[in-house]
Amino acid sequence: MAKQRISYVPLDQMDADMRKEMERCQREGTPRPESSAVRAHVKACFWFFANAWRDLFKNGVLDHPIKELCRLYVSRSVQCDYCGNQRSVKAAGAGMIEDDVKDLLNFEKSTRYSDRQKAALAYAEAIAWHLNTDDAFWERMHRHYSEAELVELGCMIGLTLGQQSWLRLLNIDHHQVLAGTTASMAPGYETAEALQRTKSKPDYWAKAKTN
Repeated sequence: MAKQRISYVPLDQMDADMRKEMERCQREGTPRPESSAVRAHVKACFWFFANAWRDLFKNGVLDHPIKELCRLYVSRSVQCDYCGNQRSVKAAGAGMIEDDVKDLLNFEKSTRYSDRQKAALAYAEAIAWHLNTDDAFWERMHRHYSEAELVELGCMIGLTLGQQSWLRLLNIDHHQVLAGTTASMAPGYETAEALQRTKSKPDYWAKAKTN
């Protein structure tokens, strides 16, 4: 196993409000407890992410499953398996299924996604891969989304792109802080044992090359 680069802050070193948020992470996931325990080294970082994720990702003006698709697209793009092995319970409750994740990096050619979903993924692609955009691109965006939705989605994609690019470097993994919960874990990653079995398979998604 790769060496972890930044330690987890123990719960007994957190204040009552931070421990309450950690318990919410344990119960609901996304974010899961490990990443929050790393950010807890700096209280402002801990609350910056917790509050932004609540307001931009879980809540907000845009329908949540669209944001979850874009979050997972970013996971595939930067190959952050810590983030990519999580799923939003709220999105699943709204009808998102595991097969919706499989075609993300080839979304334009996929028959799985609607035109509205493909537009959001094209937005995520342009941000993640630093693509140039033209009038046709923006006409497509405005055809499917209001300006408020584009602002929220852009901020959410930027936030998750930065965080996932960072977390990928830290070699943290699931089931290491407040273990024993399956909250927000993807199928095949629900326990520490299942996670290791899935990650050891030759077709494990994070071993594949991105474009």
